[in-house]
Amino acid sequence: MKIKIPFKKQQFDAREEAIIDAVNRLLSEKGYDLMTMDDVADAVGIAKGSLYKHFSSKERLAAAALTRLLKATLEELEKLPETQSAIEKIKHILAWSLRLRLQGGVPHLPSTSLTLQRSLMLNLDYVMVALKVHKRFHAMVAAAREQGALTPLVPDDVLVYTLYSRACDPTMEFLLRDKKLTHEQIVDAMVHATIGGFLSENARGSAL
Repeated sequence: MKIKIPFKKQQFDAREEAIIDAVNRLLSEKGYDLMTMDDVADAVGIAKGSLYKHFSSKERLAAAALTRLLKATLEELEKLPETQSAIEKIKHILAWSLRLRLQGGVPHLPSTSLTLQRSLMLNLDYVMVALKVHKRFHAMVAAAREQGALTPLVPDDVLVYTLYSRACDPTMEFLLRDKKLTHEQIVDAMVHATIGGFLSENARGSAL
């Protein structure tokens, strides 16, 4: 039996998605500290009072946007075929996150704002999803090491945190500003430059 969602509920949910979309853009363009509730309300085209019916604070807005991003990351990881090697999975999720960033998505790592970091650590939904993503990233890296694809010179944590940080690398803004490379050329170059230093000699040779 199919459950019919009331129209008002559909409207409420659709507006909430629009709000989070606006927060994505504003966080990417202005950053957390400069973004205001007025900015979000103006971007969506609603009164600030209506915005507060969905999210009670800027902290909850940012947490909702970042939680949705992390859930999308998990969904993308689930799509990867089991037959694909771990290093190819790592390259895929890095390329996916870079493409998302080029489309105006929120960076995975909110490292630029200490205030945001503190508020996220108090948000249970965000913490639970973030831990799942972190665990999956570590599992991929461990599998790649077992498959002989990674150099022993670099610890697993370095690669895991590099996957986060590359998604918010300011290099992308400079490359976009220069307009010398297409989006796909930027993604391919960033993936190659990032992963190349982590590969074992055997893996580097087979990649040539």
